[in-house]
Amino acid sequence: MREHLAWLMSPNVLPFPVHIVSAGDIRADLLRAGAGERWASIPAFTRTVKRRHVEIGMIRRQCTKDYKIVPIRRKVRELIGLTRRRSPDHPVVEQWIGISLDELIRMKPSFEAWQVNRWPLIEQRMSRHDCLRWLERHDYPIPPKSACVGCPFHSDMRWREIRDHDPEAWGEAVVVDRAIRTGLRGIRGEVYLHRSAVPLDQADLSTPADRGQLDLWGNECEGMCGV
Repeated sequence: MREHLAWLMSPNVLPFPVHIVSAGDIRADLLRAGAGERWASIPAFTRTVKRRHVEIGMIRRQCTKDYKIVPIRRKVRELIGLTRRRSPDHPVVEQWIGISLDELIRMKPSFEAWQVNRWPLIEQRMSRHDCLRWLERHDYPIPPKSACVGCPFHSDMRWREIRDHDPEAWGEAVVVDRAIRTGLRGIRGEVYLHRSAVPLDQADLSTPADRGQLDLWGNECEGMCGV
């Protein structure tokens, strides 16, 4: 992702400046959270034993707001001169959000009166597949996935890709998974990154073909068939 961002910021690629914002290092924050410090919750999985019955739950997601939405909003306010000033009661900013037609469910209006949201890819009826083909036609590099390395929303296919092709990232995810097992403020039971609620390096990431089943699809569902 760093390499792709560096390319985007290189001369003659984009007709506008790129601003990088940050609210800290989520990996470092999670490691500290495992020691009992304050944290912005991620949608990790919990495993709790009640009367010999195992219950698997999911923690409320707060990381998107704290690490993405708030820092971006703060930067936008700075760019338009609203720092330490009262917000106007009418739109002065049009924010373009790059989600594709496959992600209609993520379309949400702005909660700020001074900002209005638009979704240009959806307006152009472009799916993720359409975007990839457009990049190929224009001889642009294919961007990597932007999700966090240790995101609990990863599918098994994505976890396998990280494990098999990015051992450094896999090692980091395993370390974080172990660190958050216990000690998180306000959380009962053990915490895991993988949906099966077992240690990440012990999770079954095998494909149906690995288990002797016939793979009729060759890929995971991407939610585009309408079923």
